[in-house]
Amino acid sequence: MPNSSSVSEFLLLAFADTRELQLLHFGLFLGIYLAALLGNGLILTAVACDHHLHTPMYFFLLNLALLDLGSISTSAPKAMANALWDTRAISYKGCVAQVFFLVFFFGSEYSLLITMAYDRYVAICKPLHYGSLLGSRACAKMAAAAWGSGSLYAVMHTANTFSLPLCQGNAVDQFFCEIPQILKLSCSDAYLREGRLIMFSACLTTVCFVFIVVSYVQIFRAVLRMPSEQGRHKAFSMCLPHLAVISLFLSTVMFAHLKPPSVSSPSLDLVVSFLYSVVPPAVNPLIYSMRNQELKDALRKLMHCCVSESRNCPSSSAYD
Repeated sequence: MPNSSSVSEFLLLAFADTRELQLLHFGLFLGIYLAALLGNGLILTAVACDHHLHTPMYFFLLNLALLDLGSISTSAPKAMANALWDTRAISYKGCVAQVFFLVFFFGSEYSLLITMAYDRYVAICKPLHYGSLLGSRACAKMAAAAWGSGSLYAVMHTANTFSLPLCQGNAVDQFFCEIPQILKLSCSDAYLREGRLIMFSACLTTVCFVFIVVSYVQIFRAVLRMPSEQGRHKAFSMCLPHLAVISLFLSTVMFAHLKPPSVSSPSLDLVVSFLYSVVPPAVNPLIYSMRNQELKDALRKLMHCCVSESRNCPSSSAYD
């Protein structure tokens, strides 16, 4: 029985059979990838350069932008290269690296979204304790815990997945190396071992999701009790982008992995995986900047500095 050590490469799912459609897919991925690089890059630069944004909320947003850049850079470049050069092959080590980094970035992002929910909860429900609960050292520890949990999660799943014997060839029905698709290539008895780990992860994810829901129930109760309409508007402006990002992230991932087999097909799996792995990193910067006036002002100042082409660009305080 051949095992994973006998597989030197995997074959990813081709986007299309005709050259025109392959180039169309390449252009689509390239446009979304460049949009993600630009949007997240602007957020990173704005938060790093504007001292008004050196707060816990924007510190976590900076970490989210880094994770989004990492996740889309793990899957999109290889998909673009395959579409451009009309190939399907990815090396065994490249597939292992894709699985590790995708699980790492997705796991870290989910942990960070939970941390950001806690940040919103403390800011609105316990504002007098915000400085003590979310100081610079506490924020650094929370961010490190998010990245560390993603790393541990990635090591466990990657090691467990690629230790399984592969009995069903090397064709992966996805445009990147995805654990459920690789498990389809394994033997049925070995499949159960990773399945138990996935079930444990699903239970842990559900517990974290309940924490997010409870936090937002408390947040909205506190917001609705605010006497000032301006205060309610500011609170909603803080919470709604984060809630939208969580909804986009969880809805696409859950539909991709929990949909019934009766509605599963290679084309549908391709579209859903595209929605949860490529679209959110490009859309998240737009969501966060749409209703955030402070971030809009920082980006406007950053654009002004770039357009002015001045060597000694004035600091952000000069525009206040």
